Amino acid sequence: MIIEKKTYIIAEAGVNHNGSLEIAISLIDSAKSCGADAIKFQTFKTERLVTRSAEKAEYQKRTGSEGDSQFEMLKKLELGEDDFRVLIDHCNQIGIEFLSSPFDEESADLLDSLGMATFKIPSGEITNHPFLMHVARKKKPVIISTGMSTLGEVEEAVGIFNTCEPTHVTLLHCVTEYPAPYGEINLNAMHTLREAFKLDVGYSDHTSGIEIPLAAVALGATVIEKHFTLDNAMEGPDHKASLNPDDFRQMVRLIRNVEKAIGDGIKRPAPCELKNIDIARKSIVAAETIEEGEIISQHKLTIKRPGYGIQPKDMNKLVGLQANRMIEKDEVIKWHYLV
Repeated sequence: MIIEKKTYIIAEAGVNHNGSLEIAISLIDSAKSCGADAIKFQTFKTERLVTRSAEKAEYQKRTGSEGDSQFEMLKKLELGEDDFRVLIDHCNQIGIEFLSSPFDEESADLLDSLGMATFKIPSGEITNHPFLMHVARKKKPVIISTGMSTLGEVEEAVGIFNTCEPTHVTLLHCVTEYPAPYGEINLNAMHTLREAFKLDVGYSDHTSGIEIPLAAVALGATVIEKHFTLDNAMEGPDHKASLNPDDFRQMVRLIRNVEKAIGDGIKRPAPCELKNIDIARKSIVAAETIEEGEIISQHKLTIKRPGYGIQPKDMNKLVGLQANRMIEKDEVIKWHYLV
């Protein structure tokens, strides 16, 4: 029996709606058509998230409007309560899970009141213990991104959720840069997280392309999160570091192929191999004609395909036996030919 474990694939829409409800709905429809299990947005009030003097990240400066502060950039990307109500309803209608990362307690309360089933904690909030405790008290499953964090910081965050009624926690290894350099991804950190906390572990990817998420699945990621856009050429901070629908669809298809290939780890012939065993393996055959009654000697034997006769590993067992019938040259030898 070949076991297939389905990876939970999140299309990280983030703020790639550019503040437009219509674009956000289109992102949901496209993510569903690409095979994503969930689509994730970001819920925040700019005034609670960032000071008016805070600088943008370098990648945001490269991709955003000249002169905008981080506050001005984010203010343009806000969605309101009514918007999220529409988005959740639309997700429910078409059958894709709605997720959104809250960045403050009020946003977490809003998402909870709207019925969001699972909370996603963004990497930047992992040391925000008052916020984590606020979410933990809601006693819902959580997915925690661990970008920029040490193992000790992750331990503290997990400990906060453990203080409340036990809930399901999934940790996502992540490198918070856009795009993240391949040489700094350190996928083996997933093993460290899994061993340290005995929790499900996944991967939130910020690299270019799709090969690193595939590798993460092969290494046991139970969740894959990848930024998603309708068009990489759109204006906004995250579009260029996101997958367009064609690329996201290909990633989903290849992840499903990798899942099929992982299997259960038992080393045995695959069902598709069984028909090839006799063709690819070899048997002991007569190197020259062996007469009836003749005692078998080593020089009378050789090894050739096909493999439905006596296996080559039993060569020494044949030497000294007697043939009870004539065995022609190149004939596969069977045990009942010998006494």
